[in-house]
Order: sequence, then C-alpha cells, then structure tokens
Amino acid sequence: MTIVDEPKTGSTGDGHGDGHGGHGGHGDLAGYEHGREHEHNPGAADSDRPIGFGRLQRKEDPRFVRGQGNYTDDVVLPGMLHGAILRAPVAHARIVSIDTSEALARPGVRAVITGKDLEPLKLAWIPTLSYDVQAVLATDKVRFQGQEVAFVIADDRYAARDALESIDVEYDILDPLVDARHALDADVPVIRDDLEGRTDNHIADWECGDAAATQAVFDKAEVVVSQEIVYPRVHPAPMETCGAVADFNPVSGELTLYETSQAPHAHRTIIAMVAGIPEHKIHLISPDIGGGFGNKVGIYPGYVLAIVGSIVTGHPVKWMEDRSENLMSTSFARDYIMQGEIAATKDGKLLGLRANVLADHGAFNGTAQPTKYPAGFFNLFPGSYTWESVYGKVTSVYTNKAPGGVAYACSFRVTEASYFVERMVDRLAIELNMDPAELRLKNFIAPSQFPYDNKAGFEYDSGEYEKTMHHAMKLIGYDELRREQAEKRARGELMGIGISFFTEGVGAGPRKHMDILGLGMADGAELRVHPTGKAVVRISVQSQGQAHETTFAQIVAEEIGIPPEDIDVVHGDTDRTPFGLGTYGSRSTPVSGAAVALVTRKVRDKARLIAAAMLETRPEDLEWEKGRWFVKGDPSAGKTIQEIALAAHGTMQLPEGVDGNLDAEVTYDPPNLTYPYGAYFCVTDIDKDTGKVTVRRFLAVDDCGTRINPMVIEGQVHGGLTDGVGMALMEIIEFDSDGNNLGGSFMDYLIPTAMEVPDWETGYTVTPSPHHPIGAKGIGESATVGSPAAIVNSVIDALRPTGVTGIDMPCTPARVWDAMQGHAKAPI
Repeated sequence: MTIVDEPKTGSTGDGHGDGHGGHGGHGDLAGYEHGREHEHNPGAADSDRPIGFGRLQRKEDPRFVRGQGNYTDDVVLPGMLHGAILRAPVAHARIVSIDTSEALARPGVRAVITGKDLEPLKLAWIPTLSYDVQAVLATDKVRFQGQEVAFVIADDRYAARDALESIDVEYDILDPLVDARHALDADVPVIRDDLEGRTDNHIADWECGDAAATQAVFDKAEVVVSQEIVYPRVHPAPMETCGAVADFNPVSGELTLYETSQAPHAHRTIIAMVAGIPEHKIHLISPDIGGGFGNKVGIYPGYVLAIVGSIVTGHPVKWMEDRSENLMSTSFARDYIMQGEIAATKDGKLLGLRANVLADHGAFNGTAQPTKYPAGFFNLFPGSYTWESVYGKVTSVYTNKAPGGVAYACSFRVTEASYFVERMVDRLAIELNMDPAELRLKNFIAPSQFPYDNKAGFEYDSGEYEKTMHHAMKLIGYDELRREQAEKRARGELMGIGISFFTEGVGAGPRKHMDILGLGMADGAELRVHPTGKAVVRISVQSQGQAHETTFAQIVAEEIGIPPEDIDVVHGDTDRTPFGLGTYGSRSTPVSGAAVALVTRKVRDKARLIAAAMLETRPEDLEWEKGRWFVKGDPSAGKTIQEIALAAHGTMQLPEGVDGNLDAEVTYDPPNLTYPYGAYFCVTDIDKDTGKVTVRRFLAVDDCGTRINPMVIEGQVHGGLTDGVGMALMEIIEFDSDGNNLGGSFMDYLIPTAMEVPDWETGYTVTPSPHHPIGAKGIGESATVGSPAAIVNSVIDALRPTGVTGIDMPCTPARVWDAMQGHAKAPI
C-alpha cells in the first residue's frame, strides 16, 4: 500500500455524480511513495504522463465554459411541439372525472391526453426498476401529491402550461398515509389497491446475517447499546431537471429520443418493452447531462408521454420539468428508519450488530437496485469492522409520497448502511467513554484477512484500514484537536470532532448476481485505431460530470501509448456505443473502465501479430514498451502503434487469422464488486445561543485503489463532501399530515452553497483491487457515503457536555438548540 500526503485543496470542485469519473491509475505503483514529486510536468510528452499523476485537464471543459454544452432542452427539431403535465394537488384521492374540453379549446393546444386515452394503447402503466408498476397518468386514483394526471401538447411551452389550468378534475379525497411507522397498521388506507389481492401496504422483507447466532452474541455481551437512527428523505436535486424530446416517424416506424438518461441502453430496452416499438428502431441519445446523482436512472412518465405525444400528433414533442416538479415527483433517496443495537465487551471489542429497518418507498416501488437485493447493498451495514455475528432486517412499505429510492450518490443503499454503523460505533464509544478513533482502530479488519467475507454476505476485495486511519489522524492533527477541544470545553465553548470510516461496495456486477429488470450488469467497450494512429473508444456508461472523456482516454493512453489528446471517447448514443447498464452506483470505472482497459489490451495483442509480420519475426519474440512493439534484445527494431495501425489498413500481407484494421470489442462481466474506503474527520463549532453548526474543517482520506487523474478525483470528492454537508445540516423532504410536500422549491429545500462549506482537505492511500484490470475501485460516491456520519458525529461530540447522545439529520439550528434543551427533536 502507498500513503501520500496532499496539501489542503479549495472548496470548489468539478461536481460529482452517481458514477465514477476519475480515479485510479495503473497497477504498477512502484515509486509512487514520492508523491507530488511525480506530478505531471506540462512540458513532458503525453506518453510520459502515467495515469495516477497525470493531472490532465478535462477535455469536456472547453465546451462547457464557453456555453457550448448540448443539453436535452437545447434540442430543437423542425415542427416541435411542447408538452406539460397536470399534477395532482392532493396526496390521495379517487378520480371522479376529468374534463379536458376547455383546455382543448385554448389557442395553440394540439392534444390533451389522460390515463383513459392510454389504456387502449396498454400504456397506462409502466414497469418500475423493482418489478412494480407505476401509472403513467392516473386512472383510478392519485397516490401522491404531484402525480401525473393529464398531458397537454401545444405549440409552445407557455401555451401548454397555461392550458393546464383549464383542465377540470373532480377528486374524491381519501385519507393520506405519510408516516411509514403506521403503514402496516390495520386501520390505514391501502394505497396500492390496484394490485390484485393487495390488503395492506407491505412491499417486501429482506434479511441478512444470522439471527440466532447474533442473539447468542448479545446474550453474552458485557455492554449493549441501542439507538434509533433516521436517515430522512432527501433529493438528488441535479442542476438540470429531467426531460425528453421524442420524434416518431410514422413511415419508418423509427423513434429518435433525446433524454436525460444515466442509462441510455437500459432505457431503450425498457421503452421498447413498454411502447411496443422494436428496439432496433429506437435511437436514444443522452446529450450532455447537468448532474444525475441517481435521479436520471429510472423511466419517468414524462418520457413515455413525450413518445405518446409524438405518435399522436405526428410532430416531435419536448417535455421538460421545472424545479418544483423535479423535487415533488422524481425519485427521492434514503427515507430509512433504523433501529440499531450493538454488543461489545467493556474494553471495546465489537461482538454483534443488529439492524431493524423500515424503508419508505412511496406510492410505487421504483427503487433502482439489483433484483436480488430488494434492500440494496445494506449487506454492507457491518462496515469496516470484525464481528462475531450480525443480523439485519429491512421492511419496505408503501406511503402516499413520491415513489423511488434512487441510488443517490451511493451504491444502492450503502450510504444508509455506512451511516448506520458509524453512528452506532460512536454511540458505543460514548457509552464506554472511549475515544472513537481508538474504538475503531481496535476493531478494523486486518490486511491479512482480505479477501474478507463480511458477516452479511459480501466479500471485500482489499484494504489496509488501520494505515489509512493513522494517516488521516496525522494529517488532521488529531491529538492537537482533542487538546484544543478540552481547552474550549473548559471555557464553555462547543467544539466537536467527528469520525467516519466507511467501506463502500461499487461497480455493480457480476451479471449472474445483479440485474435490473432482467438486464445483467455488465458493460461493453469498443476501440478502433484509425490508419493515422488516432483512436475512438466507445463506452456504454454515460457521463454527468465525471470526466469520462478525459479519464477513459487516459486509460487507453496508458495501455497502448496513444496520447490522450488523440483519443475520442463516445458515450450517450445507443446507435454509436455498445450495450451496457449505464452510470450509477459508482460503476463507471470499476466496470466500464475495466472494459476499456481490456479492449485496449486486446487491440495491443492484435498489434503484436501485425508488428511481427512487419518485422519478419515471431510474435513471442517481441516486447512491449508504451507505444511500440520491438524485438527482444534489439530495441532499435520496432514498430510504433501508429505505424502498425497504418499497416493494418494497408496492402501488406497480414498474418493468418488477422482480418485487417486495428480494433476490438469486449463485454466485461466483473467477478465482484470493488470496495473503496476512507477515513473522514470533521471539526464543527456550535453557537450556544442559536444552535448554528459551522463546519470549520473537514479532511477526507480516500482509498479508491489505483488512481487515474488526481484533479478529477478531487472534484468528485469536493462535490460529494458538499452533498454530505447538505444532507447532514439542511436537506430534507418533509410532508404535512395531508401529504403536502414541504420541500417543493429551493426556498424550502435548502442546498449548500460556498458559504456553508469549508476549504476541503484531502489525502489518499492506494490499495489496488486485486481483481480489477488496473486496480481501480471507484471514487464518485465515496464522499457522499462517508461525510454525513462524520458531520453528525461531530455535532453530537460537540454537544456531549449538554448530555446529548443522538440527534437526527438534518442538524438544523432549531434541532440542535432543541437538543441542547433536553428534547429529542424540533420542527424545522
């Protein structure tokens, strides 16, 4: 393992996404301990820039900083019409009638579509990513505030929006269910009475670990502590909202669809299933995307309505939602109520862990997670520690809230799992009056135990947790901070030091274990080297700010020696890229990046055969150095990859079995997840008079395996840490007793700005994944996974003198002040 110090970095970054943009390097880490001495020299040749220390500027940035990005809402087609959705103003009601006559009579209105219109087309319901079904337009009743009721198509956006007010809907109001704690009570309304035989609001139960063995561990434990831990409903809130432009050609039967999609190929397959259009006649294009964070994984009714609108009118139809629609109706995240218990010895040896979780999935079960794991990867709730036994149970229920449960900047519920265990470990530290860093160090999985089977069923690939923790403690100056805290407490000041150590599972696969709607989680890559030595690599994942065009070019450059500037990365177009499951769960580099490395090696091997023919020798007599094959013992006799590419397209006699050109394609089915990890430290100050929390310092030390581009990594981490500040201190989607969404605008749903975040401090260690082709593990979501627990633990640590041992997110001034007065919670 390599440990490297990094200086403090600024508070602004490149943003981050649900995939993984920049991380990792090559498997050969020799000499990396010299750290920034190996930083990229701008004057060095491209071929001399190793991934991991080549801070290559992002290829994407020139078009973005010049305002030349191309987003879905930038698409303008001849004759294009515009659609707008009428949304339910109430959370639960029968639909008695819908009168669209006045809306149809308005100037510029071309059509108004209701659920009844969709029923003959068998388009009234669509499958969700969890084998549930969701209404495209409500037919029988509305089940959450903001549900789609009717779709207006007009000459322009304003005419369509204005016409919504002329649609007369008569509702028979029903009692709403907004508290998941009462979802299974006998006297509450059944929300999904559309499902045959449904008599309650139960969705599924999922268990992991060993209940009996865990009970035995608790029976013998010297210390047992329990805590209720709430991870409230939050929203990805990407900069760009969701939308689509559909253009159906009735003559050819072809559909061109521009869409804000993190998974273009998966969307095309699902749309083919829903709309009955042959998949090969669907051309789906995901242009530049202004942030995804899991929000753009699922199929939303608006996408289907744009398609139906184009079929009905014979024109292209654009639908783009506004901010309130995005916050009210698209996929949320979290909403877990977790009951935790931890068993230990008096000297801090962890013995057993139990989790009993209630998951609120809203009105339709649209959680984006593998079929085999209905609770996502909550199997990671044991965290980074050794246990004698663990047991977890997750029960999911329907409520009258917007559906979903996206993998919001986390790999399928890993954020909830990490938050749970890190809060529980800190709760035990309080009970034992033990330093939380010491407690963690005492119980880490040892390097010699990897690959490690955690007690909930997942196999961790590699890790050196203790070294990473010690490195972080050194960088943050942990002992000095504790002395400072003691001095401040003596003066009556509230200063907290919070710790979080997480292990994340990313890179969803292998396909035999993981799928969405039957589509296995594998990814393809295609590489073509042109006669002039320039190259194009086509990938199946979609970038939303993770710098795929930069980092994937660096992987190819490292493997074959073509300068990154001479390599184009193509993504987001189903007609130009291989099939794959898309970007979410931090799977871009762990899966698609692996595919790119392997396809490049396949091209390199083909180049070896051609070079042997050119040099009139045997392939086994050649050696590789970056960018060329040469004869063993005679480095002067060799051929560059550019020379080989020209010959592959030329007139020379190619070796038997080589069919010309210099290209290849692969599909990568990962053998396992990869498991990045990190040690995060947060320092907060709390104003005793107002309860306001200030994050003064935050250090993130990440181990994402081999690193590709440090600059991109820092951008990913900065964005994720900012996300964590938002979730820990201000973000929440709440509902009143009538089911009204209280977070439907940025006036109510607060997100962090530069004023709320510190100058981020980052460091890293390098422990390559043993099964990934270049050792990369993933980094895009780590900071969002690790940071909320560190911040909340810091707040609780600051409040220790007041007797507080727990507080729910978000730690708003009102909640913190109320906790200081001896109350559990306060209204926001």
